[in-house]
Amino acid sequence: MSSEKLTAAELAYGVLARERAMLSRAITLTESGLPRHRDKAQEVLQQLLPRTGKAMRVGISGVPGVGKSTFIEALGLKLIGMGHRVAVLAIDPSSQRSGGSILGDKTRMAQLSMNQDAYIRPSPTGGHLGGVTRVTRESLLLCEASGFDVILVETVGVGQSETVVSEMVDCYLVLMLPGAGDELQGIKKGVLELADIIAVNKADGQTANDAKHAKASYQRALSILQPKGSWKPKAMTCSAVTGDGLDELWQSVRDHRRQLIDTGELVALREQQRISWMWSIMDQMVRSSLHDQAQLQQLVTTTEQQVSGQKMTALQGASALFDAWRASFPAPAPTGH
Repeated sequence: MSSEKLTAAELAYGVLARERAMLSRAITLTESGLPRHRDKAQEVLQQLLPRTGKAMRVGISGVPGVGKSTFIEALGLKLIGMGHRVAVLAIDPSSQRSGGSILGDKTRMAQLSMNQDAYIRPSPTGGHLGGVTRVTRESLLLCEASGFDVILVETVGVGQSETVVSEMVDCYLVLMLPGAGDELQGIKKGVLELADIIAVNKADGQTANDAKHAKASYQRALSILQPKGSWKPKAMTCSAVTGDGLDELWQSVRDHRRQLIDTGELVALREQQRISWMWSIMDQMVRSSLHDQAQLQQLVTTTEQQVSGQKMTALQGASALFDAWRASFPAPAPTGH
């Protein structure tokens, strides 16, 4: 039966019953641009909210070539062996022509994707800021409601994806390559400030020694930063190929979560995430409304040209567009006394 014929209650029940097909249909609904689909998706989410929030949410980013897919598959299989159910929300770059997913995560994580206790959802960015889909947070909630107790959010590792993902996960893990050197691979200070754990991957064979030196370099860099909270970020080494260091790394993730719970920071973090999510959606709605109104499209184009040509400041441009957008709405009817 298609999602069109299913009621919100039927979809919610299917998600709670851990039916993979129902979970996929519910996520597809959230990804739809059709208002009726989006409304039904919100009904489903509203019914499922009380069953969300218990999973460990881990963001995973890393430099190109670091082996994120191999790492996630190795970690995911290990966690399943420990009795966890693992969902991977892999945020892909989008094809500029089709808007589709071009990385093929189920191909990259073939062994993990076939496991009944794993769920992999590749999702195109759709050009969204930072490479994170508009519905990644909703997909996360649906996976939690379907009984997945570990959610791994893989980012494209470009642009502002690190900041966006850090606002929806509890623990932020950054994968790095051996041989950091003095330049620390050009890693941005902002990424270091976001990281709860830095894991130097490929710490095996001929690169094992380089990995140890890189770990020490990152630990020194982390030690001079002001911690986000009570947790002191740490650097570690691991090998997704041999499995070395994965147990220790996961223990650090667990230690981080335990500290967040004991200090009350987890509750505060989740509350802030929900507020951040609301304002993020608000920003998207305002921007979409501005671009969707035919009478404002020429003004948008003209204003962009004036700002890019330095004939108008960015603030002046934004103010002009905001005033025009606000004026496009009908004035409220006067109220009687």
